[in-house]
Amino acid sequence: MSPDHPTPSILLVEDDQMDVMNVQRELRRQNIDVPLVHARNGRDALKMLRGEGGEPKMAKPSLVMLDINMPRMNGLELLEALRADAEFADLNVFIMTTSDLESDRLKAKKLSVSGYIIKPLSFDTFGEGGTSVDGFSLFLDLLRLKQ
Repeated sequence: MSPDHPTPSILLVEDDQMDVMNVQRELRRQNIDVPLVHARNGRDALKMLRGEGGEPKMAKPSLVMLDINMPRMNGLELLEALRADAEFADLNVFIMTTSDLESDRLKAKKLSVSGYIIKPLSFDTFGEGGTSVDGFSLFLDLLRLKQ
């Protein structure tokens, strides 16, 4: 294990409890048994990553799954903050959204997003235009490689 990623983990930034349960179920279905850390919004996620506001600093996650539409700090704002922070600029970030807005997609692309997941979550239809692009296979491989 490299010192950067002692144990694989996923940071899920999502305000909807049903979506959190969907992600957990889908990861189990894919036999991915890695710790899933949950933050309810972008601001909470930043506090956890940086160890601010009384939060213990979490180990750097293998990847971040990020909902776009959240209160207080949305997914794109969080992604912008991560990309501007040298410690987190290289994180693998997957955006999850119910909207297929071209403007969201373009902004996410500019911020070097690793992939895009349209909710309701099904990893079978992951990727651009609903085709099973290998972005998610890459995501799964990243997790498996680090186990």
